[in-house]
Amino acid sequence: MKQTNRNYRATFIIDNRGKEDSVEQIIAEVKNEISTLSGEIANVEDLGKRDFVRVTDKKMTGAPYVQITYSAPGDAPAQLLERLRLNHNIYRTFIQSV
Repeated sequence: MKQTNRNYRATFIIDNRGKEDSVEQIIAEVKNEISTLSGEIANVEDLGKRDFVRVTDKKMTGAPYVQITYSAPGDAPAQLLERLRLNHNIYRTFIQSV
């Protein structure tokens, strides 16, 4: 039985403080994770650095935001969140269905 793909938009907050990885390298890692889960990337949009409305860490008042639009099977968002959970380059992840 063939799985049907759904469309998703994932927003990532990137944390590259004190690391040699650039934002582009971190985006490439995330795109690779999506491809591993049988996802097809449609669009990558770098939203630039934005300040947080509510600051939880005084040393980090803002960070780069990236939106990736992709299509994948229905269980892919949960698997992606689990795979990125221990990745310290990703500060926050928000995935919504479009």
